Amino acid sequence: MMSEHVYNVLFLCTGNSARSIMAEALMNRLGQGRFKAYSAGSNPKGEVHPHAIELLKRMNFDTSFARSKDWAEFAEPDAPEMDFVFTVCDNAAAEVCPIWPGQPMSAHWGIPDPAAVEGTHPEKALAFSDTYRMLNSRISIFTSLPITGLDKLTLQKRLDDIGKQ
Repeated sequence: MMSEHVYNVLFLCTGNSARSIMAEALMNRLGQGRFKAYSAGSNPKGEVHPHAIELLKRMNFDTSFARSKDWAEFAEPDAPEMDFVFTVCDNAAAEVCPIWPGQPMSAHWGIPDPAAVEGTHPEKALAFSDTYRMLNSRISIFTSLPITGLDKLTLQKRLDDIGKQ
């Protein structure tokens, strides 16, 4: 009996401290073993934003995976081959990305930066909750797509449409 292909998904953002980290956690949970998520940044902050960790822990995620890392780590010859690459912040979409082996499908799923929100702790927590909600919605839609039943053009349109929601 053949096992089903596990799709590798990379979420990119500039700092790899909030949105891409939350997307990685969500994809690994919602993908239910069909997807293996990773995250990275073009200019990683070097640490995960404390509000991101706080929210993930509150949502019962194991945060031991969470670390801010450079996208060059995933362009190395021994890195996992990506099937999908999604940018989740506007800065990452405008930057030149490395050429990914195997030519993964990609889309821009831009989401406002919760780490840029200034204000009280509750105001910042609300921004992170909104980001989580948007990512959860998009990733839920993505993981429910019949990937093997769609031709490349149709799949690309669906990926792009998810980013517009």
